[in-house]
Amino acid sequence: MTHSALSVLPVIMAGGSGTRLWPLSRALYPKQFLILQGNQSLFQQAHLRLQDLACDGIAVAKPCVVGNEEHRFLVLDQLRELKGEPSSLLLEPAGRNTAPAVTLAALQATADGSDPILVVTPADQTVTDAAAYTDALRKAVCAAASGDIVILGITPDRPETGFGYIRTAAADAEGVRNVAAFVEKPNLETAQGYVADGGYFWNSGMFVMRASRWLAALAYFRQDIADTTRASFEVRTTDAQFVRPGKEAFQAVPSESVDYAVMEQCPAQPGCGFHVRMVPLDAGWSDLGAWDAVWQVSAQDADGNVRQGDAMIEDSHNTLVHATSRLVAAVGLDNVVVVETPDAVLVADRSRSQDVKKIVNKLASASRSEGTLHRRVHRPWGWYDSIDMGPRFQVKRIMVKPKASLSLQMHHHRAEHWIVVSGTAEVTVGDKVVLLSENQSTYIPLGTVHRLINPGAIPLEIIEVQSGSYLGEDDIVRFQDNYGRSA
Repeated sequence: MTHSALSVLPVIMAGGSGTRLWPLSRALYPKQFLILQGNQSLFQQAHLRLQDLACDGIAVAKPCVVGNEEHRFLVLDQLRELKGEPSSLLLEPAGRNTAPAVTLAALQATADGSDPILVVTPADQTVTDAAAYTDALRKAVCAAASGDIVILGITPDRPETGFGYIRTAAADAEGVRNVAAFVEKPNLETAQGYVADGGYFWNSGMFVMRASRWLAALAYFRQDIADTTRASFEVRTTDAQFVRPGKEAFQAVPSESVDYAVMEQCPAQPGCGFHVRMVPLDAGWSDLGAWDAVWQVSAQDADGNVRQGDAMIEDSHNTLVHATSRLVAAVGLDNVVVVETPDAVLVADRSRSQDVKKIVNKLASASRSEGTLHRRVHRPWGWYDSIDMGPRFQVKRIMVKPKASLSLQMHHHRAEHWIVVSGTAEVTVGDKVVLLSENQSTYIPLGTVHRLINPGAIPLEIIEVQSGSYLGEDDIVRFQDNYGRSA
C-alpha cells in the first residue's frame, strides 16, 4: 500500500447525549467525555486514535470537532490535557442529525480552497486493538483518495439485532469491498444468517471521503440539506476556534443521518456516479450504546463480574457495579447493572440496559435536574460541587483552575461567604480587591458586585456558603466574563 502526500482532517462528532448510560452520562456531561476505563475519556481516545494515522504518506491535521455550545469548554479542556488543540470547533445551534454536521465540517475544510480527506468518527466509541484500527483507517484513506466514499464495517462476532448491517461484494487485493446495500436492524434469525453468510458487516458510523466528494454527493441526493446547511455556514461567526453557523438559518436545515441522506442512496442508484466501498474492521469495536455494552468490553473476573471504583461483589455473576463516591456492595446478583453517583443510583437488569433512556425521559418530564446535571458541575473556569443545601442556604465546594476567573457578577437574592481551603484567591468585593490564602475568608453582601480569580499556579479550592431567599443559578447578573457568557 502506497501513500502520496495525502492530507487528512479528522472530524470528531461530539454532540451526542448518551442517555442510555445515565446516571454517569448527563446532558451537560455526556458519555463521550466520561472515563469509563483507563485514564482517558472516550473523546480523548478517539482523538488519539486518529492522530495515530500519521505516517510517511499521510499528514494528519488538528481535528475538526462538531459539537454544541454547552460542551465547547469540555472539548477544549480534554484536548489540552493531551497537549492538543482543535483546528476548529463547530457549534451546532440545534440538533439536526449527522448529515448536516458532516456537511458543516466539509464546508469548513474547503473554506480555504483545500480539499482534505475527512475521517469522520463518533466521539463515543472504543476499540481494543489500536494497530488493527489504524491499519483499517489507512486503507480507507487510500481508497477515498481516488474519489470513493468509504465506510468502516465491523466484522460481526455475534448475531446482533441492535445494529444496521452492510451487505458487501468480493474484496480487492487490499481487502476493500464494494458495498451492495445497507440493510436495517434485523431480527435474530436474520442476524444469524448474516453472520453465517460472511458478507455482512455492522455499520460503524465511521466514514472516510474527500470533503468535496461529500458535498457533491449530498447535493446530488439531498439538495435541500446541502443548500440550507451552506446558507447557515455562510452567515457563521468565528471566535478563536469556535465557529457558530447562523442559528436561524440552521434551524431550517432538515434533520437527517449520513446513512439515509447519502450512504444508502449510492448503491441503490448504480448510475449516480458515487461509489461506496467498505474496509472491514476487526479491532474489538464497541459503540458503548448502553451499560450492557460497557460490561461486554470491560475486564471481567472469573464470575463475569465487572467492578469500577469502590465495589465489593459476593456470590454474583455477569454483573457490573460502578461506584463513584462511596462503597457499593452487591450480593447474590446475576446479570444486573448497578451504577452509583453522588446524587443518583441505577439498578437494572443488564438485558434491559436500553430502557434506561426511559428513566431519563421521566426525569425530563418531571423537570428534575438529575437527567441534565451532575452534582459536580463543570464550568470553563473549573467546577463546583453542591455538597449540602436546605431552606435559605446552600454549601458548595468550588475549584478554580490556575489563572482562571469567574465572571464579575452580583446576585439579587443571596449573600455569600468564601473560605479558602487551598491555593490563593484574588477577591473583588465592591471597589476593594484583596488576596486571600488558606484558612482566610471573606463575605459578599447581597447585591454587591464581586469576582473570584485564581492568580496562582495551582488549583484554588474554596468553600462557599450561600444564604438568602433564592439560591438558583439564574440569579447571576454578569458585568464582564472571559468566556463569552451573558446574564
